[in-house]
Amino acid sequence: MSENTPTANQSPAVPPTVPPTVHELFSLKGKTALVTGGCGHLGTAMCHALAEVGASVIVSSRDGARAQKLAADLPTTETSRHYGIELDHMQPDTLPTIFSQAIALTGQIDVLVNNGQEPVTADWTNVTAAQFTRQLENMTGYFVLSRLLRDHAVERQAPASLVLLGSMYGLVASYPDAYENVTMASPVAYHALKGGIVHMTRHLAVYWAKDRVRVNCLSPGPFPSSTVSPELVRRLSTKSPMGRMGHATELKGAIVFLASEASSYLTGQNLVVDGGWTAW
Repeated sequence: MSENTPTANQSPAVPPTVPPTVHELFSLKGKTALVTGGCGHLGTAMCHALAEVGASVIVSSRDGARAQKLAADLPTTETSRHYGIELDHMQPDTLPTIFSQAIALTGQIDVLVNNGQEPVTADWTNVTAAQFTRQLENMTGYFVLSRLLRDHAVERQAPASLVLLGSMYGLVASYPDAYENVTMASPVAYHALKGGIVHMTRHLAVYWAKDRVRVNCLSPGPFPSSTVSPELVRRLSTKSPMGRMGHATELKGAIVFLASEASSYLTGQNLVVDGGWTAW
């Protein structure tokens, strides 16, 4: 840790004697980050980003072997080590035990990225009540893990950074014509979920600020994986001011910013990375 970087016992209201450099602000050396859904399309890029700035990364997935494989592929520094664990945030009763096991691997968790999500495969025309409720249970898992991080930070008397994954669809509706005759409409339950996550971010941020736990939301715009219909990608591209879809690597800077001291005075905010989509 640099002598310019505030320690856990320093008051955040007191500026350091020597201002930290930009490099020091963005460094996560000596920190540990837990990323749920770490093997997914966006999760993989975020795990790499956090590792590249020095963090020890705990990659979590429903598939423990897959998480361990990704952890083994992440870049390391002289002080970082990476781990893969099995975690299903849709089973909230299991999370306290798994969170404790994750802490045991590194001794601490400083950053939590709630990224994992179980999808819903029905739109407003045919979604059942059970499917709708199940989709919202993603947010329950986010909350349980978030509170575990907060309690861990308070116990350690250390600051922490929490990042919840929202979506541009937590802010705006989708264009029906982009999906028509190509695939199902953008699921209403997904929109409800992401809107709720954006607001839960604000609520937790104001309650936990006194505990030095920063809570922010990262809302990606259109970042389709390779399995998405090319026609859907073409249509969505016409709706974007930048005229294209996002690449997973374009979230790397945003996640490092939110996780690190570079955003030390930022909490309760929703950082939207959408190519200008919500600016229309």
